[in-house]
Amino acid sequence: MFIPQMLLRQLYTAGSLRNAADGLHFELANRLKDVRITRVLGAKVGEVALGPDDLQLELGDGRWRPATEVTPRTPEDFPLRRVARVRSPGRRAPEGPLEIEVGLEVEGLGALVVKARDRVAQPRETLPSVPCDREDNYTPAVVAERLRFVERVTGVHLDHVARASFPPQLGRGHIENFTGVAQVPLGFAGPLRVNGEHAQGEFVIPLATTEGTLVASYNRGMKVLNLSGGVTCTIQADHMQRAPVFVFDSAREARAFCGWVDDHLEDLRREAEATTRVGKLQQIEQYLASKFAYLRFDFTTGDAAGQNLVGRATFAACSWILEHHPAVRRFYLESNLATDKKASQVNLMRTRGKRVTAECVVKRSVLLEVTRVDPESLAYHWGVANVGAFLSGANNNGLHSPNALTALFIATGQDVANVAEGSAGIVYCELTPEKDLYLSITIPSLIVATHGGGTGLPTQRECLEVLGCFGQGKVEKLAEIVAGVVLAGEISLAAAISSLEWVSAHEAYGRNR
Repeated sequence: MFIPQMLLRQLYTAGSLRNAADGLHFELANRLKDVRITRVLGAKVGEVALGPDDLQLELGDGRWRPATEVTPRTPEDFPLRRVARVRSPGRRAPEGPLEIEVGLEVEGLGALVVKARDRVAQPRETLPSVPCDREDNYTPAVVAERLRFVERVTGVHLDHVARASFPPQLGRGHIENFTGVAQVPLGFAGPLRVNGEHAQGEFVIPLATTEGTLVASYNRGMKVLNLSGGVTCTIQADHMQRAPVFVFDSAREARAFCGWVDDHLEDLRREAEATTRVGKLQQIEQYLASKFAYLRFDFTTGDAAGQNLVGRATFAACSWILEHHPAVRRFYLESNLATDKKASQVNLMRTRGKRVTAECVVKRSVLLEVTRVDPESLAYHWGVANVGAFLSGANNNGLHSPNALTALFIATGQDVANVAEGSAGIVYCELTPEKDLYLSITIPSLIVATHGGGTGLPTQRECLEVLGCFGQGKVEKLAEIVAGVVLAGEISLAAAISSLEWVSAHEAYGRNR
């Protein structure tokens, strides 16, 4: 596999070059893929040539070893995100801007030369930093040391923060400098009857929130939906994206490149899918502007949310592009067109995550009995609110779908920042011939997971197990349940506003002054 120099240079950590008492130092960080180093070929820092005998390595384990110890028979693993510290005892880098070259031999890739520019970092005064153990940053000892540091620096005693119910080691891969827990109150609502294709039955709903009235409001909305036969949920699309951009010398070259991508779609699919067991490349969207070609790689990602998965897969495909299309002048793995952790029009239309619709024909008698509002009032209110949403430029003509998403995301270990994409919503209602109320909400970009990430943490796993949604093969079920909960919140709050009970409900349940 060929790796272009524009990617290889990313291995060098800019600003890491320094002269210390024990010699010249710099760092390499693996930002590309898991590899195994079979030989260190040498380095050059300005005019200072360094052979393998002149170099030592530290690979995150605290042990400095001679570079000559790394051989095809005794290779060293260099996984993604690993930092390799390199030093040359007794040598010093000259001052001023310097050209740097580092030669490595990598299993399956052969000899690679990393080229970069840097200058010797000047010593500067630094503030005391949060304690960190490079060898194992999740031991009880280093956690206690961090607690003492924070208490000493701030003067605040962290009694509740320190009371985690699980060992620090479970934080590995989820958080750095683990020090404790932020406890959020958890309540249950429901059960909610869901008539989905994957979620069928009644589900007790865990909601983690500090907003008074929220659980009570959703509980009321669930009652309305249950008495009307339950909520029907349908997944209409499923995509997760990474959106690289390629820069050319002219707009015509960018246009021609898009045709070339179409011709080589199967090659790109092969390269991308070779990096993952579950990810499948569905299509590559193309957008042109100026001399830039923006591509959106659309994947399915199994039961994972998949942002990291699609990043790794797209990177492999882009590496193949850079190897086979010499007209590319610059390349960035993310162009901001995937709009990760942001609401956007492109995801409203094209979907990021699951596109899910929840719908119900709410019985007139149920509305009058439970909410004291008739269908005509709610339908009229929806029309008036649509004008307000249009005037505001909102990405959601509903009322508060992010309330359900956030409370469920915290409870079940989702990436809470994905509420940004999930905040978009399309609400529709109409009166039926029987004078009941048809109500639906479409969430164009609902990003959830039942495997990986925070879903395996103890309390989050328990909440997923309550829903019957922990583990593989459950993500569509969870998406349908989430959409149903969202609709319950919409009908409850709409009724509260229409009946003028909104303020009084908050005074009764949410008053905490």
